Amino acid sequence: MRLPLLALTLVAGLSAQQTVTVRPQEIDDILVNPGIGFTTFHRANGGPINPENKGHPESSVDYLRVYWNFFEPQRGQYRWDLIDGALARARSQNQRLMFRIMPYGDGPTNDVPAWYREMMGPEPERAKTKVRTDPEDPRYLEYFGGLVRQIGLRYDGHPDLDSVDISIIGAWGEGAGSADLTQPTREALVDCYLETFRKTPLMMLLTDEKTNRYGISRAAVGWRVDCLGDMGGFSPTWSHMLDYYPQGIINFGMRDAWQRAPVSFEACWVMNRWKQNGWDVDYIIDQSLKWHISTFNGKSSPVPEEWQPAVNRWLKKMGYRFVLRKFTYPATVRSHGKLDFTTWWENKGVAPCYRAYPLALRLKNGDREAVLPTDADIREWLPGDNLYDDAVFVPADLPPGEYALELALLDPISRQPAIKLAIEGRQPDGWYRLGQISVERGN
Repeated sequence: MRLPLLALTLVAGLSAQQTVTVRPQEIDDILVNPGIGFTTFHRANGGPINPENKGHPESSVDYLRVYWNFFEPQRGQYRWDLIDGALARARSQNQRLMFRIMPYGDGPTNDVPAWYREMMGPEPERAKTKVRTDPEDPRYLEYFGGLVRQIGLRYDGHPDLDSVDISIIGAWGEGAGSADLTQPTREALVDCYLETFRKTPLMMLLTDEKTNRYGISRAAVGWRVDCLGDMGGFSPTWSHMLDYYPQGIINFGMRDAWQRAPVSFEACWVMNRWKQNGWDVDYIIDQSLKWHISTFNGKSSPVPEEWQPAVNRWLKKMGYRFVLRKFTYPATVRSHGKLDFTTWWENKGVAPCYRAYPLALRLKNGDREAVLPTDADIREWLPGDNLYDDAVFVPADLPPGEYALELALLDPISRQPAIKLAIEGRQPDGWYRLGQISVERGN
């Protein structure tokens, strides 16, 4: 492994001091990082997947959808074990969980809970078959909306919860009928999520202008769609890729949502179906990158072998990808003194990181080390160049000597390195070696 490229320059001042300039070597590896890349679907890494699947990309996110009738089989009795178990399985495989609670499916076997159906009594056949119960009835807000609030109160900010998929109406929670809601009902249902999930990133399905614009006006909300790749599978004259997504992103006000919250896609059918239909995978990938994708749910199904190079290209652009281009620091510091540094980063992905991972420096000498946190907010590092300059204090009790200077983006709870960078110099414990620094005794 090559060490980072170092260059020494002399800084003029009252007392000349050497400044070390580090220009790390970039790498081209696929990086499995939190909140980006392919997701598993109802299956954590290492668990059973579709039997025909070979070489499914390693994943940092597992996606789970649960019907209301399974989650609340008896009124007020919640199957917390369904989410708790999924969170635990994801954590055991170094993943986080993306979650959607679905009000119902498209038939009597996946209807609203039996107790709710009994409460509602017979309902007239609805014009929209994907809407199985009256969302304007106040009991729908009371009970389904109340369930959403209970989930938010229990899980918002959970360290193993990646994001929540806002679901208010329609089969599988995909939003059929949302455009027909009255504005008070629309706002009340969306508010069940916005008012209880204050910390966990939220995404809305790309459904209609009124619902999407309301959500994004109230909070940082991303978006999600369930039919990436459809180039005409439903109709020879209409497709999601050509006739719905480009228009909806703009008309529904979601064009810039990616700057504050994630964008996630799910495959229409599976990738092998795309190939059978002769659809251009590079076009599909490039459109998703243009729309600032962070995660893709391929339904734990195989990637066609000949498409693997295209998928590898996709994985290197999806979400964020941080390259440290330049780092400068003084060759010598004093204990209880300042360590000034400058950084230039390039985000070579198509989206920011939506969680706060503290940037920290480490001085390490044998068994002695000092971790020096900074105030950098990497959520602000949009695609392209980003600068961050700061100064941290060296501990007063740090003994004089030569120290390795290292850098890492840390998990906010464990305080261990959490994000891989697209540079050389990564040590076995996840820190990146920048060079050496001398610590002298302070005054």
